Amino acid sequence: MKRILVTGGAGYIGSKLVTKLLDLNFKVTVLDSLKYTSSSINHLFNNKNFYFYKGDVRDKKLLKKLVNKNEYIIPLAGLVGAPLCEKNKKEATAVNLNSIKYLTKIIKKKNKLIYLTTNSGYGVGSKTKYCDEQTSLNPISLYGRTKVEAEKAVMKKNNVIAFRLATVFGYSYRMRTDLLVNNFVYKSIKDKKLTLYEPHFRRNYIHINDVVEAIVYSISNFAHLKSNVYNLGLSSANLTKLMLVKKIKKKLKYLKVKIIKNKKDPDQRDYFVSNKKIEKKGFKAKTSLEQGIDELIKVFNNSSEKVINNY
Repeated sequence: MKRILVTGGAGYIGSKLVTKLLDLNFKVTVLDSLKYTSSSINHLFNNKNFYFYKGDVRDKKLLKKLVNKNEYIIPLAGLVGAPLCEKNKKEATAVNLNSIKYLTKIIKKKNKLIYLTTNSGYGVGSKTKYCDEQTSLNPISLYGRTKVEAEKAVMKKNNVIAFRLATVFGYSYRMRTDLLVNNFVYKSIKDKKLTLYEPHFRRNYIHINDVVEAIVYSISNFAHLKSNVYNLGLSSANLTKLMLVKKIKKKLKYLKVKIIKNKKDPDQRDYFVSNKKIEKKGFKAKTSLEQGIDELIKVFNNSSEKVINNY
């Protein structure tokens, strides 16, 4: 039976991933400080294959102990997003970068590392070309820089797979409404209007279930994928912000959209991304933006759950 350590396993991606891994009968250990919520993993405590440690990835002794007990290591603990990292610069560097550098020092031959980074490292892409894994990285924010540096440290090892994630959307047990698609749908329902800056800015997107499926695929096909970095996104979802808003407006007819001309988006990312490399290796994201928007509309219309974002 595979033993898997997930740091940050109570988070947005972590809580969905851990639930799936336990469904597949893996033994899963989670290390999480439960800074935002513990309810995202309450449904797992009854599972005999679930082990939980409330703690911090900066606790070197604890991290080393858990790494030694597990074969697969999936470090998801981190300060995610540009605003949060700007607010907590020291902690962002310590958690996003230094804890990963320490992890690369303590992993043994038996360990297999699956590292999730962000395609925001591409910064501003070419107008005529899609960013692929050879495109030079030019991160704009401290968040982007910590993730890019951590990816470099990780890729010096052999037993590693790194995924550069597109902007993730969809429901999770630890919900976030600061992610672009989630945010736009949430605001559209709550305020019935959206204000849009720099509507031509481009992004790639991926549903959270596809992120989870990609990680499961990489566990089953580790030897086939290892020692490589892959963009991970939905190829049919390379869209400008305005194209995304039009998809939402199609479903929420009442939505009023206001485009503001001379205001800058705090996040200056602008690129389209190629996901061909991972698709050639046999994995393809499937959940469409439309399906994700439908899901989010139902969630936000029917749920009274209070969303605590991380900034």
